[in-house]
Amino acid sequence: MKNSLRDIEEHPDEGIILSDGTRLSARIWRPVDSPDDPVPAILEYLPYRKRDGTCARDALTHPYFARRGYACIRVDLRGNGDSDGLMEDEYSPQELADGVEVVNWLAAQPWCSGTVGMMGISWGGFNSLQVAALQPEPLKAIITLCSTVDRFADDIHYKGGCLLNENMGWGATMWSYSSRPPDPALRPDDWREVWLSRLHTEPFLPDTWLRHQTRDAYWKHGSVCEDFGAIRAKVLAIGGWGDAYKNAVPQIVANIPGSKGIIGPWVHKYPHFAVPEPRIGFLQEALRWWDRWLKGQETGVEDDPDYTVYLMDGVRPQAWYTERPGRWIDADAQAAATHVLHLGHGTLGAEPAPFALPVASPQDTGAASGEYCAIWLGPEMPDDQRGDDARSVCWDTGALDRDLAIVGAPEVTLTLASDVAQAQIAVRLCHVHPDGASTRVTYGVLNLSHRDSHADPAPLIPGQPVTVRVRLDHIAYRVPKGHRLRLAVSNAYWPLLWPAPQAGTLTVTAGSLGLPLHDGSGPERAFPPPDADAPWATETLRPSAHVRRTETDHVTGTVTLVIEDDFGELRDLDHGLINGSVARERWSIHPGDPLSARGECHWTDETERDGIRMRTEARCAMWADETTFHLEARLEAFENDSLIFETGKTSAIPRHQM
Repeated sequence: MKNSLRDIEEHPDEGIILSDGTRLSARIWRPVDSPDDPVPAILEYLPYRKRDGTCARDALTHPYFARRGYACIRVDLRGNGDSDGLMEDEYSPQELADGVEVVNWLAAQPWCSGTVGMMGISWGGFNSLQVAALQPEPLKAIITLCSTVDRFADDIHYKGGCLLNENMGWGATMWSYSSRPPDPALRPDDWREVWLSRLHTEPFLPDTWLRHQTRDAYWKHGSVCEDFGAIRAKVLAIGGWGDAYKNAVPQIVANIPGSKGIIGPWVHKYPHFAVPEPRIGFLQEALRWWDRWLKGQETGVEDDPDYTVYLMDGVRPQAWYTERPGRWIDADAQAAATHVLHLGHGTLGAEPAPFALPVASPQDTGAASGEYCAIWLGPEMPDDQRGDDARSVCWDTGALDRDLAIVGAPEVTLTLASDVAQAQIAVRLCHVHPDGASTRVTYGVLNLSHRDSHADPAPLIPGQPVTVRVRLDHIAYRVPKGHRLRLAVSNAYWPLLWPAPQAGTLTVTAGSLGLPLHDGSGPERAFPPPDADAPWATETLRPSAHVRRTETDHVTGTVTLVIEDDFGELRDLDHGLINGSVARERWSIHPGDPLSARGECHWTDETERDGIRMRTEARCAMWADETTFHLEARLEAFENDSLIFETGKTSAIPRHQM
C-alpha cells in the first residue's frame, strides 16, 4: 500500500521521565496531525549522542519514516548525550529496563496508535533484540542491523575464546563518548553539573570486560541465543560481509520463526548509504516491514525469501572497496551442501595424505587482517594476504575446474599438538589468484584452551595431540574457475588478537575443510534503489582524514600499527553546536616476543556552544606479562582550555587461560 507523505514536526528535546525520576532526552519526528490521527512509534535507543554523534544518519532516516506515517524517536541512553543519570555498562539490566519503560511510554502517548517498533545498528541492533526478549506488549516488530545473538562469542570482546584488541579499542571509544557534556543550549541551568557528575563516575569498561574471560553469567545476560523463543516481535535482521557482525543473521533466521535476513557487501553502516556498493533501498524495505507489523497492511513481506545474501564475485585484495560485483541470491540459512577437502603436505584435495607441519608464526602475523570492525571508512579492510601467508602454514588446492560459490560458514578440523600449554590459532580461507595475490575470503580463530568449552577452558597438555574444530565466519563468495583456494593457519594474529603468553610451536598432522557450496541458481532478488530524506545541514570547519600505517623500528625490531582517524569538525547549521573528534591508536609488538605487545588509544573530543569550549582527552593503554593483564586509563576535561577535571585508573587482572 502506497503511503502518502504527511507534514512533520520535530521536537529536539522531549523529556521521558522514568519510574526512578531519571529524565531521558528524546528527539522526535512525527506527523503534525498525529495527535488527531495517531501513528505507530519507531524507537532508536543509543549512547551515541543524538545532538551531534548520530545526526548524519538520523537526518537521512527518521524524517523519511515520519513523513510516511510514523513517529520516530531517537533516545539518548541514561548517562549519555542530553539524558540524566549514569551509564554503568553496555546492555546493563538498567539499560534494558529503561528501554522497556520507553516502549511503554511511547505506546501511551496520545499521538501514538499503541504499536511500537525498535530499530538500530550495532548497539541499537543489540538492544532491539534484548528489549524484544523482555516482551513489552506494545513492541510488535524490530529491525536489527550489524548485531549479535551471543555477546561472548560474537562481539568486540572475545572471538573463539581469544581476546580481541577491539575490547580495549572500543572501550576507549566509549571512555570518550560517554564522558562528553550535554548541549548547554538544552540544559542551560545544569549542563556543567551533569557533565562533572558524569566525569566523576565514568566507568572504564575494558576493565569490566577483561574480568570476564570465560562465557559466564555476565555474557549470557543479553545473549538472546540463550532463549530465542523469548522474542515474539517480528524480526528483520540485516548484516554486511565487510562487517564484523554477520553471523547473527543466519542464526536469527534459523531460530526465530517468521524472521527474515539480508546480508549485503557492506561494512558497518546502514544499507541506504553503506559501502561497498551496491546499496539498496533499505528505507523502502523497512517501511514494508513496519507497515505490515505495526499497521497491519498487506505488504508481501511474508512472501520474501527468508534469507537473501549478496554473492560476491572473487576480486583482487585491497584495503578498501567502493564496489563489489556480484548478485543477490536466495540462500536458505541451512541449505548449502558441504564439500569436504582434506589436508595433505601443503595440499587441499579429495583424499587425505600423511604430513606433519610445524606452525610457529612471528608475533606480527596478521598485519593484513584489517580492522576487526570496519566502520570509519578509512583503509580498514583485509589487504593482500601474501605477507601473512608467508608467516603461516598453507594448504592449497590445484587450479579449480569450476566456479565455487561458498555460501555459509566453512568449518575446519585440525589434529595438532602444542609444545606449550596456552596457544591460539587463526585460520584463514583465501582466494589465490593466478599471479599469486591472496584475498581473504573468511576466517576464524580459536583459543586452544577453549577447544571444548568457552565456559570451562582447560590448558593443553604439551605434546599430546588434540582434534579441534574452527567454524569460520559466514560468507557468500564466488571463487572463479582456474583460481585456487588456500587454507592458512598461524598461531599469532596481531593486531586483531592479543597474543598467547608464550611463542610456542604447533604441529599439525591431519585436517579437513568443509565448504558450504551453493549452485548460485535461481532468480536474482531485486531491491529498490536507495532513498533517503534530506542530508544533515552542516558547515565543515575542519575536513576529516584517515591514516593507517605500519612503522618498523630497525634498532629494536618492534613493529607498530598506527591508526589516526580525524573525524573533522562541523557546525550544525540548524542549532549551531560545533563538534569535532580525533582518535589515535598504536599497536606495537616485537615479532619474537608476545610479552612485548602493547596497545595505546587517545581520543580528543571538542564541543563548542556560544563561546563555551568543552574538550575531553581520553587515554588508555594495555600490556601484559605471563600471568597478568595491565590496564591504565586517564581522563581530562577542559572548559575554555582550563582543566576542570582529571582522573586516572590502573588495573592488574589475572590471565585465565588467555
